[in-house]
Amino acid sequence: MDPINVDFTGGGKKDDGKKTSVKDILIPPEHAGRKIAVCLVITVILAAVLYYFMLPALNFKAIELYLYIAFVCLIYIGLMILSTKLFTQPEYGPYVRKQSRVPLIIIGVLAAVVLVGYLVGATIFRADDYSKLMTVEEGDFAADVAEIDFSSVPVLDEASATTIATRVLGDLSDYVSQFVVSSYSTQINYQGTPVRVYSLAYENIFKWLRNTSEGLPAYIIVDMTTEEAQVVRFEDGGMRYTPDEHFNRYLPRYLRFKYPTLMFGTPNFEIDENGAPFWVVPVLDKTIGLFGGTDVIGAAVVNAVSGDVTLVSTSLTGETSLDTDEFVTESEWQWLDRVYSASVINEQYNYYGLYHGGFWNSLFGQSGCTESTAHYNYIAQDDDVWLYTGITSVTGDRGNIGFILVNQRTKEARYYPCAGAEESSAMASAEGAVQQYQYQATSPLLLNIGGQPTYFMALKGNDGLVKMYAMVNVQQYNIVETGGTVAECE
Repeated sequence: MDPINVDFTGGGKKDDGKKTSVKDILIPPEHAGRKIAVCLVITVILAAVLYYFMLPALNFKAIELYLYIAFVCLIYIGLMILSTKLFTQPEYGPYVRKQSRVPLIIIGVLAAVVLVGYLVGATIFRADDYSKLMTVEEGDFAADVAEIDFSSVPVLDEASATTIATRVLGDLSDYVSQFVVSSYSTQINYQGTPVRVYSLAYENIFKWLRNTSEGLPAYIIVDMTTEEAQVVRFEDGGMRYTPDEHFNRYLPRYLRFKYPTLMFGTPNFEIDENGAPFWVVPVLDKTIGLFGGTDVIGAAVVNAVSGDVTLVSTSLTGETSLDTDEFVTESEWQWLDRVYSASVINEQYNYYGLYHGGFWNSLFGQSGCTESTAHYNYIAQDDDVWLYTGITSVTGDRGNIGFILVNQRTKEARYYPCAGAEESSAMASAEGAVQQYQYQATSPLLLNIGGQPTYFMALKGNDGLVKMYAMVNVQQYNIVETGGTVAECE
C-alpha cells in the first residue's frame, strides 16, 4: 500500500474517501501483528534471563517482584520503539503509544500498589505493631549470665580471626593458588567451644572453571579462645552449593528455584557437631502492611556438599501468608546458632525502644525512647550464641542505660538496666591505658566478673593480631586493667 494522502497529525484519506490511520498506512495489519508477536517473544526471552539473575520471590510482599514486572514492561516498550525506529521516524509515535498503553497501565498499577503497601505499613499508623516485633523481658545479669571460665573467653574479633584464617590458608601450597578465604564466616559454638568458621571461595573465574566440578575442598575453623586455626578437608567431594558458586549451584538461585515464593535473608555458614558444613539461610516474612515489619519465620538449612535442603521453623507468632506445613520443628536442629541476624535483631529492638510509647512520643516528648549502640558482640551461653549490644537514650548522650542479650536462634531478648559507659568510651579508655603502643581495641565482650558486668576486649597491633587484653568496669569506665594474657588481665 502506498503511503499517499497521509496527514500524520490526524490521519489521511484513502482513495475511497475513508479516513486512514497512521498504523494502516505505515504498518499494514498483517505486519503489525507480526511485529507485536516478535516483540512479545523477545520480551519473554529477556524476562526469563532477567529472572535468572534478578531472582525475585514470587511473593506479593517482595518489592523485588514489583520492580521485576516493571522492568519487563519497560523491555516490551523499548523493543516496540526499536522495532519501529521511532527515533528516526517520529511519525510512528501514535502507534508506539497505542502499543505501550497496556504496559504503562501495568506499571501505574504496580506503583499504586507499592505506594498503598508502604502507607498501610507506615510507622505513623502502625507504631504499636512495630514495637511488638520483639518481646523484651528484664533479666538479672548475675543470675542469667554465669561467671565465665576464662579458658573459654573469645579473645578474637571477626577481623583478627579472618587474618588468622587467611594466614593458615596461605601455608597450604595446594590451596593458596586456587582458593581464598570467603567473606562468609559465622561465630558459632562448636562442641562447646566458641569458634568462627570460614568457607572458601574460588580466587577468580578461571580457578572456578578448573575446580568447580570437585567443589570447594575444605573450610577453616578458627578457635576464638586459643587463636588456633585448622583447615578441615573433605574426603568425598567438596562443597558444591555456596554463595561463591555460579549458575544453578549459586546458593540464592538454587534456593529460589526450589522455593520460588519464599523470601530469603543473608546466608550464614555453619557446621553441625559432626563437622558437616551447612548454609543457614533465614526465611523472611513481612508482618506489618505489605512491606513492613521484617521478621524471620524459619531457615532453609542447606547441606553444602549434597544440596539437601530442610526448612526449619522458628516460633511463629501471629498469622503469616506463607505455607509453613513443610517446616520442621526446630527441636531437631538444636545445633543451629544463627537464624536471626544482627541487623534484624538491632532493627527490631530499635522499633521497640523508639515506638513502645507511641509514634508521636518518638518525635516530640521521646519519653523512654532508647536505641541500640553501634557496637555489638557475641556471648556463648547454654550452647547458644547471644548477641550483646548496649542500649542508650535517643537523645544522644555518651552513656549506656543498660544492655540487651538476644538469642540468635530463638530471638529471646533480655534487657539489663545498668547505667555505665558506652562501648566506644570503654574502648577509648582501654586504648588510653596502653597509648604508648597505639593498639586498637576490639568491640567489647560483656562478661560477668563477680556479679558485675564488665567489658572485655582485645587490643590489636597494626598487623591486626591480638597483643594484649583489657577489662573495663561498665559502671566506672575509668577502672581499667590490662595484661598480656587473659589470666594477667583478670
